[in-house]
Amino acid sequence: MSSVELILGGLVVLVVVAFVYGVGIYNRLVLKRQSAKEGWSGIDVQLKRRSNLIPNLVETVKGYADHEKKLFAEVTELRAKTAAAEENPARRQELEGQLSNALMRIFAVSEDYPELQADKTFRELQVSLGELENQIQMARRYYNGTVRDLNVAVKSFPSNIVAGMFGFAEQEYYEVEHAIDRQVTEVKFS
Repeated sequence: MSSVELILGGLVVLVVVAFVYGVGIYNRLVLKRQSAKEGWSGIDVQLKRRSNLIPNLVETVKGYADHEKKLFAEVTELRAKTAAAEENPARRQELEGQLSNALMRIFAVSEDYPELQADKTFRELQVSLGELENQIQMARRYYNGTVRDLNVAVKSFPSNIVAGMFGFAEQEYYEVEHAIDRQVTEVKFS
C-alpha cells in the first residue's frame, strides 16, 4: 500500500466516524426535543383538567357570593383566553398565572362565607383543584427538566453544530408566577 492510499483510507475512516458520531448527536437531540414535547403535553393535560373544574367552582361560589360578579367574570374570561392561547406557551403561562391568582382570590372570598365553606361540593372542588395544582407542579418540573437537557445539548459543543445545522433551538421554561409566592411573610416577636 502506498502512502497516498493509506492517507485516503484514514480520511475515509475519519469521515465515517464523524458521520456516525453526528448521527448519534442528532438522534439524542431528537430524543430530548420529543421529551420536552411530552413534558409540555403533560402540563397541558393537567391545565385542561383544571380548566374543566373552573365552571363548577364558579357556579358553586356564585350561589353564595353573588356580589363577586367581577371576579367570576374575570375567571371565566381568563379560562377562555388560556384555551385560545394553547399554541403559544409563553402567552399561555402568563394567562395561567393570572388564572391561578384569580382562583386564589375566589378561595379567599369563600372564607367570608361559612355556609360555602361547609358546602360539600365546594369542599370537593377545592380538594380536586389542590390535587391538580400539585400535578401541574410535578408536570412543570418534568417539562422544565427536559427543556434544561435540550437547552444544554443545543448550546454544548459539538452538539451545537448539529443543532444549528438541523434547526434545533432552545426552548422556554414553563414558569407560572403566583402573587402568593412573591409575598414576603413578616415575622414579629412581641
